[in-house]
Amino acid sequence: MKTQSIYHKHADDILFNLLKNDDQLAYTELFERYSVILVNHAYKMLGDRDDANDIVQELFLSIWNKRRDLILTGSLSSYLYKATKNKILNHIAHEKVVARYADSISNFIENDYVFADSKIREEELHAIITKEIDLLPDKMRQVFLLKKVEELPYEEIAHKLNITDKTAKQQVYNALKKLRERLHPLLSVFIMCLFVLFIIIS
Repeated sequence: MKTQSIYHKHADDILFNLLKNDDQLAYTELFERYSVILVNHAYKMLGDRDDANDIVQELFLSIWNKRRDLILTGSLSSYLYKATKNKILNHIAHEKVVARYADSISNFIENDYVFADSKIREEELHAIITKEIDLLPDKMRQVFLLKKVEELPYEEIAHKLNITDKTAKQQVYNALKKLRERLHPLLSVFIMCLFVLFIIIS
């Protein structure tokens, strides 16, 4: 408790400098200090609590991974708000791209440009993705399926698997990253679009 109280009293710039020197307690303090505020900020723009949580989680993961290279030209709070806003805009842009591809694929099918073997190709694609999901580490696969297939909230997943919300979010993030890395060299742009749609609708 003494250590936590000391970090709680530190100003942002001191915590930031400690973070750059690999201090995990400083990172935890910054996360606890700003995560709720940033999630609420993201939620107001997105209207989806899970997406807002994911964006803030990814932001802080990025900050930790790039901590030694980060340079602040203003306040830390200003940097965090701008970084969150940029991630939100990227998320919205991505969703628009996915929606555009979804419309294109739908039109493609409706206009009879997909031939009789399209169903076979879809089944083959689904089999590839399913196989890659099965290859994920056991705990990561469990969390991923509970979130993306059963659509459970992170809180319920954490309770069901006896882990923290933070760990559940991290596992989903890692699973998506692994799947993208494995599937990217194997699939064409068209198939990658279907993969994104599979993740969204699953």
